[in-house]
Amino acid sequence: MAGVLRVDPLWVETFTGLRMRQFEGLLRVVRERGGNGPGGGRPWCLPLADRVLLVAVYYRTNLTMRQLAPLFAVSPATVCRVIQRLRPLLALEPISRPADPTDRLWIVDGTLIPVRDRKIGASSRNYRFSANVQVIIDADTRLVVATARPAPGNRADAQVWRNSGLARHCDGVTVLGDGAYINTGLVVPHRKRPGRPLLAGEEEDNAEHRRVRARVEHAFARMKNYKILRDCRQRGDGLHHAVQAVAHMHNLALTA
Repeated sequence: MAGVLRVDPLWVETFTGLRMRQFEGLLRVVRERGGNGPGGGRPWCLPLADRVLLVAVYYRTNLTMRQLAPLFAVSPATVCRVIQRLRPLLALEPISRPADPTDRLWIVDGTLIPVRDRKIGASSRNYRFSANVQVIIDADTRLVVATARPAPGNRADAQVWRNSGLARHCDGVTVLGDGAYINTGLVVPHRKRPGRPLLAGEEEDNAEHRRVRARVEHAFARMKNYKILRDCRQRGDGLHHAVQAVAHMHNLALTA
């Protein structure tokens, strides 16, 4: 029996949030990274395009593997193997540092993603068991520059930033952060001192800082259209691969 979903513009745009040419760009990247190579066992029962579609649909809808299986006319075990095999190949490649970094402005922030894996999450201020994921975007293009590995959600953003390794991508680039990133070397808002209100110029600086930094919140909102980032059931590196893949598809949707 043929699967319900197939690589067709209607199904691709409806179930992945990508236009057909954007999906083809994602497929090309996966193919170049060896996605069509041998899996160490029997040949795949689905062509590569359908397998990439399966993973994209999984990230977009967060359906269970048992629910995805009849949509592609395969078993839940096959769905699991496809996701495990392809999820690292959809990852975002960090954008290289620009040749003239003084003219660029990047923004960093962390977001809490509910998880089921108790080894990477913690009880957090959103009253759920969550992981803290740090993301850098380009303020001009809104593209995701890089993402960090998830950290327990009860850790402060500044601590996660210091341990994330993202700073190595930012040499010479001006990076904005909110007030949680004080003493990290990032550009943060002016703080009120006890008994001393902010000066008029500082208030204006803070207003402009908020206006620009809101772009990273907009990026998070678009990324969380992929429901895997609202309740990730994957364990181990599953959340890290999901964030990387969603960032990649987010960038494709903005550029392709």
